Formats: sequence, C-alpha cells, structure tokens
Amino acid sequence: MDTGTHVVMGIAIGGLATLDPAVSGSPAMMQAVMAGAIIGSQAPDFDTVLKLKNNASYIRHHRGVTHSVPAWFIWPTLITLMLALLIPGLSLITVWLWTFLAVFLHVFVDIFNAYGTKALAPFRQKWMALGIINIFDPFIFSAHIVAILFWRYGFNPGWTFLAMFGVITVYYVWRVMEQRKIQQKLRTYHPDATHIFTSPTFRWSQWHVVVRTKKKLFVAQVKNGTVNYFETYPFEPIPDHPIINAARKDKNLASFLSFSPTYRWEIHREKEGYTVKFVDLRYRSKGYYPFIAIVKLDEDHEITGSYTGWIYNTDTLQRKLEVAAG
Repeated sequence: MDTGTHVVMGIAIGGLATLDPAVSGSPAMMQAVMAGAIIGSQAPDFDTVLKLKNNASYIRHHRGVTHSVPAWFIWPTLITLMLALLIPGLSLITVWLWTFLAVFLHVFVDIFNAYGTKALAPFRQKWMALGIINIFDPFIFSAHIVAILFWRYGFNPGWTFLAMFGVITVYYVWRVMEQRKIQQKLRTYHPDATHIFTSPTFRWSQWHVVVRTKKKLFVAQVKNGTVNYFETYPFEPIPDHPIINAARKDKNLASFLSFSPTYRWEIHREKEGYTVKFVDLRYRSKGYYPFIAIVKLDEDHEITGSYTGWIYNTDTLQRKLEVAAG
C-alpha cells in the first residue's frame, strides 16, 4: 500500500490497542504503543532509501528482505528497544506484540496489490502479488480517516477501529470474489491459459489483465464485467541469443526480470550497436507501457547504458540512458 495508508493503519492499530488493559491503564504505555504501531507500520518500507542509490537496487530489493519472515520479528524488536530507552517502565512484551501486529499487517496488505512482496523469504523467494487491491485504495484510506474522526469526536477508539477492521475484512473478501469472477470469465475465453495476471486500478470496476497461453499474450481490460482486448503478442520465452545473453548481464535488466512476471522483449539494430528492450505488460496506461528495462550495447555486445523504471516519454528515457552511460 502507499505510505499514507500505512500511516493511518498504524494510528488505527494504536487506537485498537486501547482495548488492552495493559495499554489503556497507562499513559506511558499508550504513548509507547501508539509510537510503536505508527513506526512499525512504516518500518518495512524503510528500504525506500535504496532509491538514492539507483532504480535497479530499489526494484530488486524493495519489499524484499525488509518484508521477509525474519524482518517480521526484527523490526518490532528494534522499535521496542528504542522505545524502552526513551520511555522507562514499559511492559516490553506488550509493546512488542502491538508493534509486531503493525509490521505484520503492513506486509500482509502489501501481498494483495500487483507489486507484491517477498513475504515468505527466505523460505520462499518468489514474489507474492495477488493483484486484488490497488496500491492506493480510496475505500480503505477513507475508512481509516472516518474512524479517526469518530475517535476525535468522542467515540471509543478500541471498538471504533475494531468495527472498521471488520468492515475492511468484508471489503477484502468482496475484492477476492470479484477477482475470481474475472479470472473465471477469462478462462471461459481462454481455456488454454497458463497464467492470468490481474492489476487493479483506482476504479473498483476496472482491472488491467494479461492472459498468457503457451503461444500468445493477451493484454486487455475488464470494465464493468466486459473484456476489452488491446494488444496480442506472441509468447516468446527469452532465447539463448548472444545479444540477449550480453544484455542480461546488466544489473538493471536483471532487476526487471527478478520482478516482472509477464513481459515482451525486442532487439533493435541501431547505427552503432543494438538496443534490447523489455516491457512489463501489466501496467498499460493510455496505450503506453511505462514500466520498462532497456539496455544499449555496442557492436561488440558491450553494454554502453541501461535503465529500468517508469518512463512516460522518449525524451525522459534518452536522458536516463545518457546519465547511465556517463
């Protein structure tokens, strides 16, 4: 989910904690648990600092180790120890448990969007991306804001947030059912489908989808239950080709391939070498595929520049490649 949603989720967990007598009976505990819940709800995304290094590191590692099983326990431990130094006399196990809930809930909800996370690493390295909830869901965010306002105007925070989480749970169940309806519809059109990738949009009734069969890739949109096809591409696994093999040594392309489950690739002959381009098909927007990896090579198949990330026009891409080439 987006940063704003994780913040209000942390506040909600802190409010929910008032149902715990060990928390509600002590102003110091209430302060510590609220701080732990808010920080814990953000902690798995502290790897955003990788953006300062480069896009490749960010794409390859974001929602990786910081969302992994060991991190579920490391984050609340570090946060609890920090709070213990600042606020004496705390029940550390209580603070740890509520902070753990904030960390775990962060990781859990991230699984439901198209980006996904390596939530079960190191036991399972595969990205878990269910493609059910948009990275920013207005209903989930608004539900938290309404509950916070109820608390502000005198409602019991514990019961208010408990009711809110109940409503959101029902919402998640509904979204799962909607996704299954879409997948069932697409399988009636493509009984030979090996994979169906869904990417939810800001609108409840609109989904980006990619259907993969053994021979083709179908890029489409499902809107109000109607399937609208945009493009169809041949499904071509990455070949054992000298130019492709040389490009795959690039860290930007390696990051793209570690993240993207469905894409198409192209090789273009240029005046002074070659360009290898990979395009993620899940994020089609206004006829454009903005999430790409591109590698430029010279005549000897040596890499001269590369980029992985979100690009919405060719001028920006050219500037990124010039910077990468030094």
